[in-house]
Amino acid sequence: MTVPSASRYLSLWLPLLPIDRLRRGSRPIVPPDERPLVVVAKENNALRLTAIDPRAARLGLKPGMALTDARAMIIDLTVAEADFAADAALCEAIADWCDRFTPLVAGDGPAGLMLDISGCAHLFGGERALGRELIRRLLAQGIHTRAAIASTPGAARAVARFGEGGIVPAGGEAAALMPLPVAALGLAGEVVQGLERMGLFTIADLETRARAPLAARFGRGLLLALDRALGRLEEPITPRRPPPALIAERRFPEPLAEATAVRCVLQGLAADLAGMLERRGEGARDYEASFFRTDGQLRRIRIETGRPLRDPETIDRLFALKLDALADPIDPGFGFDMIRLAIGATDPLDARQESLNRQDLHAGMAGEGAQALISDLADRLSARLGIRRVARFVARDTHIPEEAARILPALRAPGGQDWPTGSAIPMRPLRLFDRPEPVEVIAQVPDGPPARFRWRRALHEVAKAEGPERIAGEWWIATRPTRDYFRVEDTAGRRFWLYRDGLYEREPGRPQWFLHGLFA
Repeated sequence: MTVPSASRYLSLWLPLLPIDRLRRGSRPIVPPDERPLVVVAKENNALRLTAIDPRAARLGLKPGMALTDARAMIIDLTVAEADFAADAALCEAIADWCDRFTPLVAGDGPAGLMLDISGCAHLFGGERALGRELIRRLLAQGIHTRAAIASTPGAARAVARFGEGGIVPAGGEAAALMPLPVAALGLAGEVVQGLERMGLFTIADLETRARAPLAARFGRGLLLALDRALGRLEEPITPRRPPPALIAERRFPEPLAEATAVRCVLQGLAADLAGMLERRGEGARDYEASFFRTDGQLRRIRIETGRPLRDPETIDRLFALKLDALADPIDPGFGFDMIRLAIGATDPLDARQESLNRQDLHAGMAGEGAQALISDLADRLSARLGIRRVARFVARDTHIPEEAARILPALRAPGGQDWPTGSAIPMRPLRLFDRPEPVEVIAQVPDGPPARFRWRRALHEVAKAEGPERIAGEWWIATRPTRDYFRVEDTAGRRFWLYRDGLYEREPGRPQWFLHGLFA
């Protein structure tokens, strides 16, 4: 039984990816006199062909052939060394370019991509027009492709790689797959060889055989691949990038290159998203603008905010700050043919009037208005300087003073954590030493406050002392001794924060004294 689905997938196969990369690079390899071009890599201490151009294929060469055998057949060969990392980088760049058709683009093997075009083909005049436009534009960039569209990824992949490509109508997967070889299911080489030894050369041969013996001999993976290709089971794809929650985009019949025009487009897209968010009662913390150039280059710019936003003017201002601060400015080249603004995730945002008048500021910057101003400042500084260069302190649930706070990027610090409140007189210094400094202490009684101490070779006579404030180590850290903190003031009026690390006759080891901070 076929699983009903309205999904449509476009499989893009790049059969000449290494060859295309060599011909379109900064230093293209163009064989003289149209000599065949082959790519080789070492395999089992022998150089073997990993990719061949169409001329080499017409002369009888095949991938996997030893280079010595290929030279025996064709003397004048242009040979290039394989660079799998460069091939993967080119495939990633093509995947970025394919984002203009759908944001749901997944890798599909070393030389293939899978696009989920469900519900978006009509934007390009239908599936046939979309496929033709994609192939035409890639070919103009020197990339040879073959594409197929079907209701399942497996069927689209099989028709693209082992068929003639084209469009498989919904429900027609079985008819399209039956004549294809069993290798079209993406099976391992040993499984394909085993099936062919049994006389099962096509998917139609496989479909007519009993399933239980096949599963017993070749495993459940064979039947799963068959059922997914035929639509009996769902085969989800994993996009390279998380799908955005909301998208607004503009396509231009003529390339757009003026900076002012680009800024106006971003403003319009921000307004479109603001309307969508307002209807849903939501805001967003991250916005990503994608600029698609006519030559296939793609540039993405992202901004993050500390609180959910949907105000178009604020979003436009943050993007302006980000664009002005780029070390590598956006180059429009021959112009942009599409600009997209996307939201990664949304958060609830109630529509309310926030008070930001001057009286609130003079009243100690208290309330939601003050928090909004601080958050807006962090947003602008982060857009200008970078997210990691604008930080804030966040309280931690611990009694250990030096661990009571941590520094996080201001836009990513969790909200709603209140610092512990104390009396009007500070019980602890506002700033601690990076590392507590050891001191020599003379105390009247072993566990009592210090009477005098020596710090940095200077002797201080204690006039007043308060404490102790006892802080025991966490129960899960058994090696941390108990601390007794004292606030002391010497005869010159200087105030110090000292602690004894350990208790006499209660904890192992000799207790030591440290100076942890100074009061102003």
